[in-house]
Amino acid sequence: MNYLRLLTAFFWVSVAGEVAYRVNFFFQLFQSLVSLGIAVTGLSVIFSYADTLGGWSQDAVLALVGVYLFVGGFIGLIVQPGMEEFIESVHDGTLDFTLTKPEDAQLLVSIRRINIWSIIDIALGLGVLVYSLVRLGEQVGIGEAAEFLLVLTAGAVIIYSFFLILATLSFWFVRVENFLTIFQSMYEAGRWPVSLYPGWLRYGLTFVIPVAFATTVPAEALTGRLTWLTLVIAVALAVFLFITSRVFWRIGLRHYSGASA
Repeated sequence: MNYLRLLTAFFWVSVAGEVAYRVNFFFQLFQSLVSLGIAVTGLSVIFSYADTLGGWSQDAVLALVGVYLFVGGFIGLIVQPGMEEFIESVHDGTLDFTLTKPEDAQLLVSIRRINIWSIIDIALGLGVLVYSLVRLGEQVGIGEAAEFLLVLTAGAVIIYSFFLILATLSFWFVRVENFLTIFQSMYEAGRWPVSLYPGWLRYGLTFVIPVAFATTVPAEALTGRLTWLTLVIAVALAVFLFITSRVFWRIGLRHYSGASA
């Protein structure tokens, strides 16, 4: 409850700061609609020449696009903004102020900056998901829905942990922001089923930069393609990366000298 209270407080602080620049809402809305339009147009063109894409129907790929937008909105809402500000605070020494707070420092750096306009991407993603589920109809049952929620949560944890590990490198390196930019570029590949890519790229998008667990795997759960092995790997990887990121974070803190050193 205390964590929820802190998240709510930071959210309203972000709202107060962002509403002063309301044109950002229209800019983000335009950008999100363009991204959605490009994805849907690409699907329409491809499926005008084929009935399936690597075994995926048009409605199944549309569900994947919905997951892609939803998870991308989550990343833009809280994960990437918080990690970017954390990196900056390490470089200029202002992380000192966070470390003196009574709450857990990792929690504070993770939620203290929220980009409220990314809620648009989350809403669009949910809309596309609902539309695709209506189209899929009887193919999605209670079991598929439960698996979807489980692997979607695991994917969110994997993405957060991966971002935290990258951001923690700022305790030793300077240009860590470039790693976050590279991830964003690689995430663009998540709008298509990862099985369509060559073996080396498929492996990279699954285990090196875990985009597949955030997009393709949840979509597989909705469309009945998810195997128990993939489900177990997703959950196990989420637990492993969360623990690893926490340990790595604590190691990084021991190497932080701060502005007062």
